[in-house]
Amino acid sequence: MTLVHRKTQRLMAALPIASLGVVAAVDLLTGPDLGYLSLLAVGPAFASLVGGVRRTVVIGVVALALSLLLALYNGLFGDRQSNMILISITGVTAASILATVGRQRRERELASVRSVAEVAQRVLLRPVPRRAGHLVAAVSYTSANAEARIGGDLYEVVTGPGGVRAIVGDVQGKGLEAVETAALVLGAFREAAHDEPDLRAVSGRLEKALNRRLSGEEFVTAILVEADSGGKLTLLNYGHPPPLILYANGAMTLAEPVETAPPLGLAVLEVEGPDPHQVAFGPGDQILLYTDGVIEARDRAGRFYPLPDRAFLLKNENPEAALEALRLDLVAHVDAPLHDDAAMLLLRCREPAGPPA
Repeated sequence: MTLVHRKTQRLMAALPIASLGVVAAVDLLTGPDLGYLSLLAVGPAFASLVGGVRRTVVIGVVALALSLLLALYNGLFGDRQSNMILISITGVTAASILATVGRQRRERELASVRSVAEVAQRVLLRPVPRRAGHLVAAVSYTSANAEARIGGDLYEVVTGPGGVRAIVGDVQGKGLEAVETAALVLGAFREAAHDEPDLRAVSGRLEKALNRRLSGEEFVTAILVEADSGGKLTLLNYGHPPPLILYANGAMTLAEPVETAPPLGLAVLEVEGPDPHQVAFGPGDQILLYTDGVIEARDRAGRFYPLPDRAFLLKNENPEAALEALRLDLVAHVDAPLHDDAAMLLLRCREPAGPPA
């Protein structure tokens, strides 16, 4: 729970008692002519926003007791106005109790669904191997704030006969459906990465799997990478943010595709996939794959996270430490809970590539 959320909870918890105190004070100062006693019903109404049934009942009883005491003080006890005020407070208290019961039931259901989704996501996004062929891999996943629904960010690294293949993607939407779609993509990728001769064939398997499930405007943005034994990277970008490549000589570039391509799962558009984009990738070079939760993270002034300007944080010799430094810098930039999950996968060439095992 964040500091802001805790402060909000404390403020809402104090609101019922504060409202009763304010109404009682105003009534004592102005006298019975203006009829402020009926406003005591706001106490139990506010109490239904946070806390349990017992607290709502206690606030309602306090409101009734205050109403009786102030009616005695004002000389209104037993008359029609006083009786109507008591009935109003009792009715509002009963309605607030019912509202509290409903709210608690919804909170339990939401917590249960969120827990299931989080467990499913943790099982789905298993740790990537630290060493994959001639590459070293590190991964970082930063969840959005507690109020946001579970997202569909995905990543995987597979070592196959032809080299190392990796994917980073983002499923449109949130919740269990997004997690289910991410599981479908990862399952198809893990199988195809071992069987297919090239990335286009791998992506074709992903398209088939998605088109059997998705409909309408649902889609998955993704980037597929293959690092072969000859010191070369092959990239296929399906509507995903371009990866950041940092060379051992200090140069840096965003691997923008020559032509844009639609995301996976949109076979209804009848558009061919992207052409493979190849770049050199030698010892000491590294590539950062990420989801849009990274570059779309805003600070309090609304400025996006400047990823290329922060690439120097990836110079640490330990890829995991480098990626953690970048993650902490991202969190510090936002200075608040993220509004979208942020996944990052760092691949670094650790030695000259030899013949495949």
